[in-house]
Amino acid sequence: MNAITRNQLAQIDVPTVSFELNGRSVTGRANQTILEIADLEGIEIPRLCYKDGLEAAGNCRSCMVEIDGERVLAPSCCRFPSAGMKVTSDSARAVSAQKMVLELLLSDMPETDYTRHNEVDQWAAKLDVGKPRFEARARVASDYSHAAMSVNLDACIQCTRCVRACRDEQMNGVIGLSLRGEGT
Repeated sequence: MNAITRNQLAQIDVPTVSFELNGRSVTGRANQTILEIADLEGIEIPRLCYKDGLEAAGNCRSCMVEIDGERVLAPSCCRFPSAGMKVTSDSARAVSAQKMVLELLLSDMPETDYTRHNEVDQWAAKLDVGKPRFEARARVASDYSHAAMSVNLDACIQCTRCVRACRDEQMNGVIGLSLRGEGT
């Protein structure tokens, strides 16, 4: 069968865009995010909620980059470059924001065997983030009420990767987020 996949269809006749990334001139497809182009260029930008093949959410904010002329930092996983844009992922401001996100997430993760050696730890080590200065939030009790699934949110960073994978790959919406705010 000669069927075309969704990814192949997305690559047909896509214009390219040239911009500056960490002082280097780079070119990518207009439908690629800054993070995707950085990966192709060998430029490492932290990411936690981003997962190849899933729709970008941009909710963890660990992939923040500085864009010349813009007041606020932008999540590189869901931001598309424009021609002539100047993007910096390794500026003091961008790295400070990336490190702060990781430090805050580390402060909420208990130091137990099942929460160690994860992506948060790996990125924190790469960015030389030390022991968190912040106190952890109150822990949410584990939920063993369902016969087929137990829920332990000790290591949950609310990246929504599990929610998006369940919805977009498994085509069932049986996982969701709740109790996300203070006092809920």
